[in-house]
Amino acid sequence: MAATGSDTAILAVEAQLKDIVQNLYNLIVQSFDHHGSKTQEAMKREIQSLVQNLVKLSRTAPSVHIDIPPEVTTYVENSRNPDIFTREFVETVQRMNQMLKGRADAYRLLQEQLAWQLTNAMPELKDDIAGVLKATGGNVRA
Repeated sequence: MAATGSDTAILAVEAQLKDIVQNLYNLIVQSFDHHGSKTQEAMKREIQSLVQNLVKLSRTAPSVHIDIPPEVTTYVENSRNPDIFTREFVETVQRMNQMLKGRADAYRLLQEQLAWQLTNAMPELKDDIAGVLKATGGNVRA
């Protein structure tokens, strides 16, 4: 499958971010293990590379359009991990799915009970009741 323009822009921004992270990591290592003028020259080159990568990122980033839910943005702004938000969201969805499945099962049992009661009360409607059950996905008893 061919990458679309948006996908290409996202991949470019991702690569640029990786380069920036690498620049920062190199600066940390160089500052920790400083050996005089050689290290200073290397750090100058690394800072120049960092600035160039930041400029490239600032030019490329506006072409990337990603819709982020405002809840996630608020979560991150409050210094919380978005992975936790995702986990809580998934847990909430699972809980709601279980609740809805329980409701659907309860309605199915009610439908079957009503059909059984109606069939016993009015045997002449047995075929009609069976047709309604079949059309709505209910279990037709013999």
